[in-house]
Amino acid sequence: MSNTVSSADGTTIAYDRTGSGPAVVLVDGALCSRAQGPMPDLAKELQAGFTVHTYDRRGRGESGDAGNYAPDREVEDLAALIEAAGGTAYVYGTSSGGALSLRAAAAGLPITKLAVFEAPFVVDTTRKPIPPTWTDDLRSLVDADRRSDAVKYFLTKGVGLPGPAVTMMKLLPAWKPMTELAHTLPYDAQQLGENAFGRPLDVSQWSALAMPVLIAAGGKSPAWMKNSMTALAAAVPTARHREIPGQSHIIKATAIAPVLTEFFSS
Repeated sequence: MSNTVSSADGTTIAYDRTGSGPAVVLVDGALCSRAQGPMPDLAKELQAGFTVHTYDRRGRGESGDAGNYAPDREVEDLAALIEAAGGTAYVYGTSSGGALSLRAAAAGLPITKLAVFEAPFVVDTTRKPIPPTWTDDLRSLVDADRRSDAVKYFLTKGVGLPGPAVTMMKLLPAWKPMTELAHTLPYDAQQLGENAFGRPLDVSQWSALAMPVLIAAGGKSPAWMKNSMTALAAAVPTARHREIPGQSHIIKATAIAPVLTEFFSS
């Protein structure tokens, strides 16, 4: 049975806890939950040295969704989870979960160390720009119950995948579970905020961070993503940058787990 915590607005957040050692909280990116995505495998890789917490972000899986979404609601969710984990925790966020984790750290949550893998910020013109209306566009598609179209729009306009590749993805078993999470895509878009539109990062967002921060990217990831993580590492005063050879945005648990173990244990 899942563990649960109550967020500041009363929303129930479901989570799992496994392993032993210092507390680590894993924060998913878009279209992922405890039932699908990279975190279950990563938790297994880390559980020998850490007490690992995986959770369903607001609106996903067994967690609630109060209908009053704002990015800070998810910061409050993470705060409640860290409190349940013992009051402080290491945090690892991937993709939009990395953006959420950075927002939480800037808000002063008791994060002892923070690791971020490829928060999908866009800092230059090395990829097609994300439409400035993409949050509203996603919300309109979800409101019209065009869930499959919302996922396709997110993957093409947001992630930057070619349309034919996304069309092929529709044939895979994973497509239906992704459409079931389509209503949370506007949430991910809002977590990125102004960092998604090809402008230099506002370094004041993270200027007060004091905990050690690791910013990582995959060696096989596209140039725009590598550029954004280099820029992010330069914007965070306590950050160091690392490129993980042979990996792309969908990083293997066996590749990131040793990196996190070394960073959190050092």
